[in-house]
Amino acid sequence: MGKYEQIIEWVFNQNYQPDKVRVPFNREELVQASEALGFERIKNLGDIPYSFRFRRELPDSIQNTAPEKAEWIIVGAGVGDYQFRLAAPGKIQPNPHLKPVKVPDATPEIVRHYAPGTDEQALLTRARYNRLVDIFTGITCYSIQNHLRTTVSNIGQVEVDEIYVGINKRGTHFVLPCQAKSPGDRFGIVQVIQDMALCQERYHNAICKPIALQFMNDNGVAILELAVIEGDELLKLNIVEEKYYELVPRAEISDVELRMLMESEL
Repeated sequence: MGKYEQIIEWVFNQNYQPDKVRVPFNREELVQASEALGFERIKNLGDIPYSFRFRRELPDSIQNTAPEKAEWIIVGAGVGDYQFRLAAPGKIQPNPHLKPVKVPDATPEIVRHYAPGTDEQALLTRARYNRLVDIFTGITCYSIQNHLRTTVSNIGQVEVDEIYVGINKRGTHFVLPCQAKSPGDRFGIVQVIQDMALCQERYHNAICKPIALQFMNDNGVAILELAVIEGDELLKLNIVEEKYYELVPRAEISDVELRMLMESEL
């Protein structure tokens, strides 16, 4: 077990009580754990909870205390304050069996030449050029911020991959925080919670629609609208809507396919 895992396990064991769905702790307890375990003081203490919020899995010794079909996650509770919370589920993946919707690929060739691959940056770039967020939501959307890092009350530091704002045909305003994942990764409830909190604090007059994007292959993009529901203190990550888009040359969309789509709209 690594150093971070031992520290977070020590902190959990010091605070956990059976039947509790919230287990609070703070940064000072990370110092206490390091000293108790005989580790040299870690300079960036915030990286420990951050790692388990977004990059690492919590140790099995922690997850084994969760009820069936639930799992522990870590959420921010203020500057230097955190909580273990129970979620069902804590992370999800796109459905790989959805029928793809073909979209003519509008990515400039020079962009594809210099930004190849299926990493998060390539995903956000191609989604922007092909207006996939607009197509998915039916809202006219505009990107206003990339890689935002800021602080939100009662949570602490948050990061958002990209933020869109949008307007529909009735003039209603929307804000769409986006999280992008490389193939094989899972979307986490922690990201959705902090995205919703950011929107509530900063964009009072716009409806928040948290969006998740992931490359399914070189040209396939899954897009999901996510929501978090809190019932009986248990956090639940829900999929509001999900689509799978395939970016293809115009020649790969036949007239027969277009007519079938047109007829389905009539």
